[in-house]
Amino acid sequence: MAQNSINPGVIQDFLGALDGGTLEIVDLTAPLSSEIPTLKLPDPFVNLIDFSLEEVSAFNEPGPFWKHHNIHTGEHIGTHVDAPSHWVTGRDGDDVSEIPVKRLTGPAVVLDFSAEAAADPDFLVEPEHIKAWEAEHGALPDGGWLLLRTGWDKFVDDADAFLNIDETGSHTPGISAACAKWLAEETPIAGLGVETVGIDAGNAGAFDPPFPAHYYLLGNNKYGVTLLQNLAQLPATGAMVVVSPLKIVGGTASPARVLAFVERS
Repeated sequence: MAQNSINPGVIQDFLGALDGGTLEIVDLTAPLSSEIPTLKLPDPFVNLIDFSLEEVSAFNEPGPFWKHHNIHTGEHIGTHVDAPSHWVTGRDGDDVSEIPVKRLTGPAVVLDFSAEAAADPDFLVEPEHIKAWEAEHGALPDGGWLLLRTGWDKFVDDADAFLNIDETGSHTPGISAACAKWLAEETPIAGLGVETVGIDAGNAGAFDPPFPAHYYLLGNNKYGVTLLQNLAQLPATGAMVVVSPLKIVGGTASPARVLAFVERS
C-alpha cells in the first residue's frame, strides 16, 4: 500500500458529510462593523471604544499594490468571548489567550425563550425553566455550551431596539441571579451564549450580586459568548459549536467567529 494513501476515518467522514450536505455549517456571528450595537455604561463608568477601520493604504501612494487597515476596537465589541479574567471574581483566572481550546469546542444545546422575551423584554430564565427543558431533552452536556435563544438577534441592525434603554435602564432578557449561580456551580457546561449585548440581562446591574452571570460564571472558570445570530437554525440538541477568539495575551475578551455544525437529513 502506498505510504500516502488515506484510510477512511473520522476526519474523512466529517469532510464527506460537509461535502455531501448532511452536515451544515451555521454562522452564529454578527457582522463586525461600526454599526454593531455596543454596551453603554452609565456615568461615571468608562465605555470601550466602538469598532472602526482606519485606512492605511488602498492601492495608492502609501501602498500601491495593497489595501490594508488598522483596527480600532474594545475587547468586548460585537460577537465576543468573555474570559474569566474579565470579572473581579475571576481576576486570577485565564485570560482569553489561556482558554483551553478543548473548552472552545463542544456540544451545543439551544433553549428557546423567544416567545417569553417577546412578551416581556425583562424576562429572566430561572433554574426551573432549564430543569423542565432537561426533563424533555436530557441533561446539559459536560463541557457543552448553553445557547439562549430569545429572538433578540432580529434587532441587531437597530441599536435603539437592541439596547432597549429608557429612563429606568436597559430592558433585555437574560438569566436570574439564582440561575447564574446554579449554572456556574451545579452544571457541567463550559459556557453560556446569548443573542444580547452581554451575558447578563439588561437591568442586571440592580441584581444581587450585580451582573450575576459575569459574577458566577466567570468566577467559576466558565465563559460567555454574546451577540449570537441564527440560533433559530439550530436544533435543541445535537449541534456542535466552535468558538474562535483571537489569542490575545492578557486579553479579558476577544471578538470571535462562532460556528455551529448541524446534521441535516
